[in-house]
Amino acid sequence: MKANENSSWKTVSEIDLVYRTRIKSSERPLITSSKSAYGILADCWDPDKIEFIEQFKVLLLSQSNRVLGIYQASSGGIAGTVVDIRLLFAAALKANAVGLIIAHNHPSGKTAPSEADKGITRKIKAAGELMDIRLLDHLIVTAEAYYSFADEGAL
Repeated sequence: MKANENSSWKTVSEIDLVYRTRIKSSERPLITSSKSAYGILADCWDPDKIEFIEQFKVLLLSQSNRVLGIYQASSGGIAGTVVDIRLLFAAALKANAVGLIIAHNHPSGKTAPSEADKGITRKIKAAGELMDIRLLDHLIVTAEAYYSFADEGAL
């Protein structure tokens, strides 16, 4: 057989999916409300950055709303941060998440959503619907309070 006659290209390549977890489902935090989500996020947010730079994080959730992990989607400047939705959903797919709660902080301490906040929420919700990954909420967090898109009927 000549070198250029290698026929391995005729075989279809495959991706082998494997899911490994080291933590039992019962040991994972359970999200029951925006308040419980805020509590988990506030506990995991760097207190030196919450009033300094804007960051965007994602709570990745199981079918039973147990936290699979927290993905930091971006870290930006004082007045904003850019989120790559493709990377956000890559993390969700890798974690086998079926639900998401997205969150970002406002260093100003104000919890009112901007038009950019509303726009990214719509985009992430629409992208999630295509993959059957539900966007359950978008929280705007500060050191002392939060705004919930779901609680305010803005989701």
